[in-house]
Amino acid sequence: MSAIALWGARCGAIALLAAAVAGCAGSGERIASMVTPYRPDVVQGNFVAREQVQALQPGMSRQQVREILGTPLVTDLFHANRWDYVFALRRPGVEPQMRRLTVFFAGDRFERVEGDEMPTEEEFVASLTSKVSNPKVPQLQASEEQLARFPKAGADAAAAAPPAAPAPGTQYPPLESASR
Repeated sequence: MSAIALWGARCGAIALLAAAVAGCAGSGERIASMVTPYRPDVVQGNFVAREQVQALQPGMSRQQVREILGTPLVTDLFHANRWDYVFALRRPGVEPQMRRLTVFFAGDRFERVEGDEMPTEEEFVASLTSKVSNPKVPQLQASEEQLARFPKAGADAAAAAPPAAPAPGTQYPPLESASR
């Protein structure tokens, strides 16, 4: 092969490769739009239910409050008479949830609580439903029209096709000899 023919073949291959890459440029964006990275749910803090807040009684000790609400997210050295409970839930495609609750003490005894309206446990669980509100459920039952496309199985099919005879030479000897 001459040098000119080899050079022409290489140029042709390069031109063909460039055309293929240029043709794929638009499809790369489509592929990138179909593939999305995994984004995990981010949960921070302690979830406090309305039932837990209602269980608090004035005069309870700090330990009793901790047993009902859990460990506070923030305890401040400069404000030793308050505990802050913060809860945040961030999920892709869903509005973030953020709730704050502040518990105040007089000395070592529970005094009052301030903050957002806390949901009941049932309301919170209902808010965790899937992002897809109406998932597409596939049809699980075939119509008569769809079934008519296939040959009938059962007695009719068994009568129409006789059982296949073994091909000659496919008989195998017994596993044990008859002399035993």
